[in-house]
Amino acid sequence: MSATRSRRMGRLLVVVLIGLLLGALLSELCVRFMPDSSARTFFTTSVAAAFGPLVIDLVAVGLTLGPLVIRLDFLSVLGVLIVALAARTWL
Repeated sequence: MSATRSRRMGRLLVVVLIGLLLGALLSELCVRFMPDSSARTFFTTSVAAAFGPLVIDLVAVGLTLGPLVIRLDFLSVLGVLIVALAARTWL
């Protein structure tokens, strides 16, 4: 893999992770401050995928990770788009 391609994949991963964090923050703010309405339900309804637990058992060391849950909602997608547009403009 070339250096340019690995940098591009690294930037994409950073954009997605920061965008998901921004979307989670927006979702939490929406839950806390929006009145109970259909708009709040639309913005905060999510789909969850869970993976885990992952167990790595070596002779000397044992490691258990899990479960990993990924929640995706409208504001998470919006957060990724905002960070992608900002990264495209600034980088």
